[in-house]
Amino acid sequence: MNHRLENKRALVTGGSRGIGAAIVKRLAREGAHVALSYVSKPDQAQATVEAAQALGVKALAIQADSADPKAVIGSVERTVSELGGIDILVNNVGIAVIKPMDEYPLEDFDRTFAVNVRAVFVATRAAAKHMKAGGRVINIGSCNAERMPFAGGAVYAMSKAALVGLVKGLARDLGPRGITINNVQPGPVDTDLNPANTEFAKMVTSLMALPRYGTGDEVASLVAWLAGPEAGFVTGASLTIDGGFTA
Repeated sequence: MNHRLENKRALVTGGSRGIGAAIVKRLAREGAHVALSYVSKPDQAQATVEAAQALGVKALAIQADSADPKAVIGSVERTVSELGGIDILVNNVGIAVIKPMDEYPLEDFDRTFAVNVRAVFVATRAAAKHMKAGGRVINIGSCNAERMPFAGGAVYAMSKAALVGLVKGLARDLGPRGITINNVQPGPVDTDLNPANTEFAKMVTSLMALPRYGTGDEVASLVAWLAGPEAGFVTGASLTIDGGFTA
């Protein structure tokens, strides 16, 4: 593996499992020191940290609820303190509550917005204070920002669509400082929360050009490219990796 990110310092929110863990490991393979935040399951967080450390980089886990702005800021500040700075922020954490409109509690609406949108803004603002030219902010959005083909997903789709506008605006704020910000918009990805062997998965893959779920490693490869030097002229973009879900 080419160490294109050697000695860069990264924070991956929600990085203990699934797509987040794949991103942590990929950044570590490319030479970046990595912090990850998690809200529960410290054993999974520690396992991901140890996998990154085995690749010869510094790694640490930070417990933080992304619905709490103070915890989000604290995770950035601890990353800076323990890794000596921050060059890459991956806003990966997200939640999805799928319910019909008439049954959707406002508490779930508020938490979805807090985790999927507000936390991205709060973390980006906190990290940008410490970033130099060449800094990278990468959000994990969703192809559901462009297509929601079943009922009950309106609030989730809204929260991910909000990131599209957010990166367009923040690209203007951060561009003069040489910092880029982009979205990665995955389609269905095989994780423990969304396995590829269910009846729901069969329905979803029937809507896709490539009739299969993606992998966390495939998403992580796009994130690593955006974090690297080749993507220095890409900003304000939403890059879809969805097997043709939105084709």
